[in-house]
Amino acid sequence: MTISPTASHQQSDRLSALCLQLTTGSEKLQQQAIVQLADFGNDGEQALMEFLQQRQTNYPTWVDGSAYQVIARSNSPEAKKYLQTNFPHGLVALKSESDIDYTPLQKLLISQDFQAADTLTLRLLCQLAGASAIQRKWLYFTEVDNFPIADLHTINTLWLIFSEGKFGFSVQRQLWLSSGKNWEKLWVQIGWKDGNNWTRYPNEFTWNLTAPIGHLPLSNQLRGVRAISSLLSHSAWNSPAKN
Repeated sequence: MTISPTASHQQSDRLSALCLQLTTGSEKLQQQAIVQLADFGNDGEQALMEFLQQRQTNYPTWVDGSAYQVIARSNSPEAKKYLQTNFPHGLVALKSESDIDYTPLQKLLISQDFQAADTLTLRLLCQLAGASAIQRKWLYFTEVDNFPIADLHTINTLWLIFSEGKFGFSVQRQLWLSSGKNWEKLWVQIGWKDGNNWTRYPNEFTWNLTAPIGHLPLSNQLRGVRAISSLLSHSAWNSPAKN
């Protein structure tokens, strides 16, 4: 099938308009541009690669994460080479004070396998807490208080930037503070409770981006609020992420 000169010119104009929207628009418009550029094949991928190249930063945003996800899903040799050259360890600096490798979590979140990422997140938190928590598979609030700041920032940043800014402990914390630290309001707002009924794991939870803001990651809140209260009150959220 031959594309007419007029259609080709219109496509080129549309691509240019989307590139401008990507670099100058609001976050909402940027996300719309990313979604549409993904349908432009190699030209769209090239535009997203140039966008990320210009924005390389120690503090990526969820807009960077969305662009990265489109490139990561590509099977083109150019996309694979670009990521290997410019982001050999992924988009996020995986800092840990506990010698934990967060690469598997990053890969799951890039692919938006949120249920598997949630399961892994709990295992990683137990790993931060120590051998006893690993064995029991849940956390004491006193263990949460001792979590390294760098590790919490890494886990939170991964969730945040690969979910269009919808998921993460910092998102849950903001909603919690906005509710006046009212747990019952928070549970309903983030979809963990419907009236008096707790959301049942796993089938009643929403494992995609249609979920309420703050829906993920989950916690062992059914054992009480002390652990999640410690998590959302952790000093990490009062400390900026470090390079």
